[in-house]
Amino acid sequence: MALLRKLFYRKPPDGLLEICERVYVFDCCFTTDVWEEENYKGYAGGVISQLRDHYPDASILVFNFREGVSQSLMANILSEYDLTIMDYPRHYEGCPLLSMEVMHHFLRSSESWLSLGQQNVLLMHCERGGWPVLAFMLAALLIYRKHYTGEQKTLDMIYKQAPRELLYLLQPLNPIPSQLRYLQYVARRNVNMQWPPLDRALTLDCIIIRAIPNFDGEGGCRPIFRIYGQDPFLVSDRAPKILFSTPKRNKVVRHYKQAECELVKIDINCNIQGDVVLECICLHDDLEREQMMFRTMFNTAFIRSNILILNRDELDTLWDAKDQFPKDFRAEVLLFV
Repeated sequence: MALLRKLFYRKPPDGLLEICERVYVFDCCFTTDVWEEENYKGYAGGVISQLRDHYPDASILVFNFREGVSQSLMANILSEYDLTIMDYPRHYEGCPLLSMEVMHHFLRSSESWLSLGQQNVLLMHCERGGWPVLAFMLAALLIYRKHYTGEQKTLDMIYKQAPRELLYLLQPLNPIPSQLRYLQYVARRNVNMQWPPLDRALTLDCIIIRAIPNFDGEGGCRPIFRIYGQDPFLVSDRAPKILFSTPKRNKVVRHYKQAECELVKIDINCNIQGDVVLECICLHDDLEREQMMFRTMFNTAFIRSNILILNRDELDTLWDAKDQFPKDFRAEVLLFV
């Protein structure tokens, strides 16, 4: 069977990367260059023309990951070719991930479109800077459709399709730990009767830090927290907003040193539900300047033990900041119903 596929394999049209059968990505997504409108028109026209030669009877659906509400340049150009275009966000509160609700819509739409007929083709495009979320969504689609198993292996395979430095240029924090967590959520579709599970309304009680990171150059840090997500009390408004922020006051913000304590317990008492972004920030002596220590994104529906334990490899940190965390560092997020 593998030999037959090799014999009948057709090289994808120029300008497109084939991710799996009938799923393609515009290769302009792998660059940070700014193109003029005429360049885009010529490029898009050539790609669509070749694709229609490749699949003469094809029905083409385009998924476009973009910023803001105005139509993107590429979407405007592609609309001239009588293509159906569906827009998705490019991030969730700065994380190159999407909410479970939006992910579910994307995965079901993709599955439905590809299952409707053998001539149906999916084209993926992202605006400049959107490659990290596009890569994640492609990995999610491959796992959802059972083309691949293994979250790390699948995500690595997708990221290797573009220059590795592209991810570093576009994301100051390494997003892979949170992306892997959400890919694990997708993989659980095979074991859960209902997927995704219903959102759970929880209270984030406190955060315990075990083994103090060194962010002041003297073996210590001054941590504060910010939490973003859907307000559980505003059911009609699902847009993420800031739910908690540590006040920048001397009586609240403390400086912790490795030599003086092994763990820190910080009370939060914040209501959360669904997709949550938690940021830990190191505050400088002036209580104004900030440095990101770590960030993590999770969904409350997949937390069953009312505790989320994260070691340093499971947190989104600055690319060069890993050594600032002791090897036995842990952040424990304690929740209750």
